[in-house]
Amino acid sequence: MLKTVSSLAAIIFLFFLYIRFFEKRTIFYPSKIIEFNPSSVGLEYEDVFFKTQDGIELHGWFIPKADSYATVLYCHGNAGNVSHRVEIAKMFNEKKMNFFIFDYRGFGKSKGSPNEVGTYLDGLAAYNYLVETRAILPERIVLYGKSLGAAIAIDLATKLKAAALISESGFTSTTDFAQEVYKILPLWLFVSQKYDSLVKIDKINIPKLIIHSQNDEIVPFSHAKKLYDKAKEPKELYVMKGGHNDAFYIYNDECMQRIDNFLRRYIR
Repeated sequence: MLKTVSSLAAIIFLFFLYIRFFEKRTIFYPSKIIEFNPSSVGLEYEDVFFKTQDGIELHGWFIPKADSYATVLYCHGNAGNVSHRVEIAKMFNEKKMNFFIFDYRGFGKSKGSPNEVGTYLDGLAAYNYLVETRAILPERIVLYGKSLGAAIAIDLATKLKAAALISESGFTSTTDFAQEVYKILPLWLFVSQKYDSLVKIDKINIPKLIIHSQNDEIVPFSHAKKLYDKAKEPKELYVMKGGHNDAFYIYNDECMQRIDNFLRRYIR
């Protein structure tokens, strides 16, 4: 009996180590190769390097717009790097918004290695760069997050001032996500990178726009509904159709108009 218990304990321990080792690899898919830059789509931009509170150097692009009424701080998803979002930058720029996109630690030209706490510090450093270095008023900063980036934007919105929060294709938590994906194995018990947006969303008082596709094949629409239901007013829910990665592009004109209308109600 003792031998059986010891063997079981050893198996559980090894399983735990396996999960810990591969967990970050299943959450973060960074690319170091910069394939495009904003000039590829006709945009002027500035290469920006700044540091986090724990001393990690990050890279981003600041894309100005003359007569802008807002500045979007864009937190991208868990794969690639800033160079894969230049079309998004152009869409916001055309709506008279400055656009600041940055890479998390370990992505693109940013140093370090990604983890949950680190990405929160990265988002904070990007915000501080806008406020302290570029002297942009918090009342004109829009926190925008896509997928994993939505969790980072939501975390930021609980800690600092901003004009509005926009969550696109966000999830409630990686624990919930793991429960849905791995229905048989209880992998959710071992998740350390939790990104628990559901426990944070009701602590945010600024206006919120939650965008999600009802056909999202990666993050089910139910996550958006839970986030929206728990969020405080003022809030809006915009429902698209299409896949996790292409719905925004399919509905880009309608979606950008909805975003513009939403923001202009709160940013004067």
